[in-house]
Amino acid sequence: MRALKLLALLPFAAFLGGCDFVVLAPAGDIAAQQRDLVVISTILMLVIVLPVMALTIFFAWRYRQSNTEAPYEPEWDHSTQLELVIWSAPLLIIICLGALTWMGTHLLDPYRSLGRIAADKPIESKDAPLNVEVVALDWKWLFIYPDYGVAAVNELAAPIDRPIRFRITASSVMNSFYIPALAGQIYAMPGMETKLHAVANQEGTFRGFSANYSGAGFSGMHFDFKSLSSQGFDKWVANAKASTNMLGRTDYLQLERPSQNDPVRLYGTVDRDLYKAILNMCVEPGKMCMSEMMAIDAKGGLGREGLNNTLPLTYDKYARRGAPLGTEPTFVAGICSMDEIKDAPSRDVLAPLDLTPLRGVGLKPPPFSPAHPSSTSLLLGQRPKSDS
Repeated sequence: MRALKLLALLPFAAFLGGCDFVVLAPAGDIAAQQRDLVVISTILMLVIVLPVMALTIFFAWRYRQSNTEAPYEPEWDHSTQLELVIWSAPLLIIICLGALTWMGTHLLDPYRSLGRIAADKPIESKDAPLNVEVVALDWKWLFIYPDYGVAAVNELAAPIDRPIRFRITASSVMNSFYIPALAGQIYAMPGMETKLHAVANQEGTFRGFSANYSGAGFSGMHFDFKSLSSQGFDKWVANAKASTNMLGRTDYLQLERPSQNDPVRLYGTVDRDLYKAILNMCVEPGKMCMSEMMAIDAKGGLGREGLNNTLPLTYDKYARRGAPLGTEPTFVAGICSMDEIKDAPSRDVLAPLDLTPLRGVGLKPPPFSPAHPSSTSLLLGQRPKSDS
């Protein structure tokens, strides 16, 4: 019977053999540091967990009812030595975990630029980062290489030992960009930009996918991350540039439509302002960009006269889907053209030091000219002087 039980467990062992432990065997320095954080934290917790589990079994066996040799002390209630062990050991573990988490949170901040390529290889001035603009679509991934003027759907390529700077957004709903072999996951949200810095140290093809459920085609929303040599990456870029596919705004609006299990597509020509338009939700011609709207709000807004212009935002997402809600598709009309803002430098958004403009909508107090000199005294709470 014992042999039969062991044989029955063999299929489960075979299933475990098919597991991919990529999180514990990554191909990039950031993912390796995250693995070390997980492993060290687990070991520190096991320092407490394993003795507690062992002592639980020991005490249950030692003080069982049938063991008459074990001392029976029903009046026992305190031991200073035991209390010291019970409280000091977990406290030390918590201090160690807190220090480890604090350092890891800052050193592995996805917005923080890389300080090294590998544990024994610091960043040098010649190591210019590879810029990749990532757009999560329904249900596929779009990767734009602004420095090379090419793009790809459901395929990402990068050279080894070169820092990668991701700028990530989405077209409709929230997704999560995740390449376990490269770095941790980070969300992609429409109208917002998240960032991720990473580096690949090994050649190979690794799996990337969305780690956040986003609808019917979610299960097919994955892609291949190709970690290539410098020559291999140059060849990949040349192959992409040789493609006759073009990705302008009209092409993007077609690509944006929901589709499932899309094949890999390369684009040899890309509108250089496409990502900025996607991020500002103004790919359609004539539509006001989010950056324009924020600039108007910072100046005090359009007032009551602009109310009718902003009301269509309620149905904006349905217009982008091509399914208007009872009326023709409508959106806020643009005031500026993209030609006027496309050359504006990209800046990191910093938290404001002075919150007064936010509270006052950026408006200065209106000038006050009293009609009578005594009006100023009344406002200040002073009694006006009599003419006598």
